[in-house]
Amino acid sequence: MSVSASAPVTKSPSRIPKIPFWAQIVAGLVIGVLLGWLARSQDIGWLKETLTQVGGIFVQLLKLAVAPLVFFAILVSITNLRKVNNAARLAAQTLVWFMITSLIAVGIGLAIGLLTNPGSGTGLTPKDGKLPENQGSWIDFLTGIIPTDVITPFTELNVLQIVFMAAVAGVAALKLGDKAQPILSLAESVLELLQKALWWVIRLAPIGTAGLIGKAIVTYGWDLIGKYATFTADVYIGCALVLFGVYPLLLATVAKLNPLQFFKGAWPAIQLAFVSRSSVGTMPVTQRVTERLGVPKEYASFSVPFGATTKMDGCAAIYPALAAIFIAQIFDVELGVKEYLLIAFVSVIGSAATAGLTGATVMLTLTLSTLGLPLEGVGLLMAIDPILDMMRTATNVAGQALVPVIVSAREKILDVAAYNSASASPVDGPNDERETAAAEQKVTLPAPA
Repeated sequence: MSVSASAPVTKSPSRIPKIPFWAQIVAGLVIGVLLGWLARSQDIGWLKETLTQVGGIFVQLLKLAVAPLVFFAILVSITNLRKVNNAARLAAQTLVWFMITSLIAVGIGLAIGLLTNPGSGTGLTPKDGKLPENQGSWIDFLTGIIPTDVITPFTELNVLQIVFMAAVAGVAALKLGDKAQPILSLAESVLELLQKALWWVIRLAPIGTAGLIGKAIVTYGWDLIGKYATFTADVYIGCALVLFGVYPLLLATVAKLNPLQFFKGAWPAIQLAFVSRSSVGTMPVTQRVTERLGVPKEYASFSVPFGATTKMDGCAAIYPALAAIFIAQIFDVELGVKEYLLIAFVSVIGSAATAGLTGATVMLTLTLSTLGLPLEGVGLLMAIDPILDMMRTATNVAGQALVPVIVSAREKILDVAAYNSASASPVDGPNDERETAAAEQKVTLPAPA
């Protein structure tokens, strides 16, 4: 009779469950609303100042990385196209679908505006308007693409000029071939460094959320929303129709994919966009969730940065369409079919003017100047803009993840298994998720290719 010895069974230490990132964001929203209401109703000066500073610091940290992040992301994304088969076809398909979804979004914005007449019964008059500090025109848009020097676009955060310089550098690197490899290796390392630093900022999003929402409540209160109730509802309903109606329909019919899986995978980017109000600030998360949805990394690294600076269904399609109708009604200007077609044209062609930054003032002034509407109308919407911008940016970012998924599915390069298994779990920094999973499963990571 033999006795076999068995190794003692040891219990692994219980792990403290992590609070889901979406739950942290929701908690930040609730706390921000409560603190903002308390500070406003009780006139607590130090709390008002604290909320303002917390929100301001979070936005400033995001903006700090915008200029170098955009430059190196666009540069690396263009050079990564050399690793993709049919790169020109993919780029063209991406641009076409950007335009298609923008046209649908602007059509929805116009339809809602014509049905609801958001400028009627507000009590606002032309005297309430004022000229915006930043204005956009087609001349400024076209001539402003080319910078006068290489420093000013970074110091003044002119994203459009930064994109131009990065695109030129990327194309030049492709033409140089192997001679440009040292520069490309440096650019890829710098991009990874910037993304790692930005992940740390993103982790602060729940705290930043409390500050930003609290500041909005303190500054504007609830009374302001009453005057803009119809317009605010129109923007949110329009964005919701695109986000939860048009996008799922395109996924189900064009890409033949389950729409719920898309939202499960893309949710971390959508919720961060809602809070941060910055497509560029959300870009690393957007790229990560896009890859997690099965889009090849080489293609995602091109399409997402490209989309973060040009793909704006919320800010550049729905919002300017509704705002133009709103302002025309306040100033008693009649709009016809010609003007509506111009709005659609500006939304598709001029969306790069928003450049992924917080707010859409430049895009709105570009639309108004094209239509010949008074630019003072922009001043009517400035106070309510932060509240509107949350939903607009969430719609922008969802579209920036959607198009690469659709194009990948149509071109048969989408990892369908990865798409179907995508979850709404928090998105870790570059390589962190892979290394953590490997450690938990006690497997050895393969050497990088």
